Amino acid sequence: MTIPHLDPVSVDSLPPPSSPRRVRWTAWLTIAVLVAAASASWPFLSRLIGDRRPIVVGILHSETGPMAVSERSMIDAEVLALEEINRSGGLLGRPVRWVIADGASDWPTFARQAERLIQEQDAQVIFGCWTSACRKGVLPVVEAHDHLLLYPMAYEGLEQSPNIVYTGAAPNQQITPAVQWCHDTLGARRFFLVGSDYIWPHCVNAIIKDHLTGLGAELVGEAYLAFGSTDVAAVAKQIAAAKPDVILSSVVGDSALPFARAVRTAGLEPDTTPIVTFAVGENELRGEAAADMAGHYAAWNYFQSLDRPENKAFVAAFKARYGADRTTSDVIVAAYNSVQLWAQAVREAETTDVRQVRAALRHQSLDAPEGIIAVDPETQHTWRPVFIGRIRPDGQVDVVWSSRTAVRPMPFPISRSRPEWEQFVADLYRGWGGRWANPAAPARSGEERP
Repeated sequence: MTIPHLDPVSVDSLPPPSSPRRVRWTAWLTIAVLVAAASASWPFLSRLIGDRRPIVVGILHSETGPMAVSERSMIDAEVLALEEINRSGGLLGRPVRWVIADGASDWPTFARQAERLIQEQDAQVIFGCWTSACRKGVLPVVEAHDHLLLYPMAYEGLEQSPNIVYTGAAPNQQITPAVQWCHDTLGARRFFLVGSDYIWPHCVNAIIKDHLTGLGAELVGEAYLAFGSTDVAAVAKQIAAAKPDVILSSVVGDSALPFARAVRTAGLEPDTTPIVTFAVGENELRGEAAADMAGHYAAWNYFQSLDRPENKAFVAAFKARYGADRTTSDVIVAAYNSVQLWAQAVREAETTDVRQVRAALRHQSLDAPEGIIAVDPETQHTWRPVFIGRIRPDGQVDVVWSSRTAVRPMPFPISRSRPEWEQFVADLYRGWGGRWANPAAPARSGEERP
């Protein structure tokens, strides 16, 4: 934006004095022109005159409940990025202020908190959510207000909204590569699927079953744990009885590590019956928890062990801020990247206007800790590399396979049409009585879901 240019005039060139009425009319016209010019160039002028009002952003994660063990670290990552932005001068010459809201691991609470951040706090963007159930609760809120959510979690896909930028993995950037690797590298032919009983694991497992059919592999069992439950022994025994070659796990939160412990107790060892997790990263593997998952595998888009200068700098910054004993993980990096991508879009748009920032976000890229990532303008998902790693006893992960370059996101797997996937999701929602999680008792292995 530029200030309107006014050509200089000389006294000799001025017209003769006008009547008082004409003078008043000319004055009003001049004021109108100046007001219009000021409005058109307000982002520039606001910085020129020293507008220092904070830019408010919302951070929406679970600080309490079963998901807090995972989501608190995402808050830390987002705060780190925002602190770095403020130390470098803020955005548009203004400081950034963040408001943290607790979703409390409860989907309706997430929706209420999103409404509060937009309506009461005047947040210009929301960074948040973990589970797909909480994102599904927030989605109609941000769409109703034509607002913006950056969602930093690998998820099932089967969704696309102009009001959400998805900075985690789509199914083809986590789920299907891991299944293919199990088949090709581990020689797995018999698969058992286990997950927490809500929207993400059910959709993930539908995608996996389609892929297994294409591979000619066998599904030997499917089971679900009530969200947040640690009563996992019965499911572990089901798995042992089914004798799978590999266990694909979308068990989340407080259930994830007790489940891995129960699998070992049931006599299944990682060398013979490995778990491949889509939900456990280094942050959950700190301390004694690593023993329960050592030898098993994880599929993500980032590991702390990646040997890149950008990653080493990020890990050092995170530890310097939060302590040497802290670890980074995929969700931490995705949360951090979300803030940086949004900040780049604000600088490019020269405004915090939500619509203009959303438009600028569609072509942002970043040399991130995991490699070059970029927002796909068609889907508003991000191009990201894919990694599979084996979990070590110290909780770190050794990469055993990578895509080498960023993979284009495909939120709707080609095994079914987009309308068929959307119908699948709608049927789950209706079958659960208008909820994004199953209110009934967990299903037995192989039991058909509503």
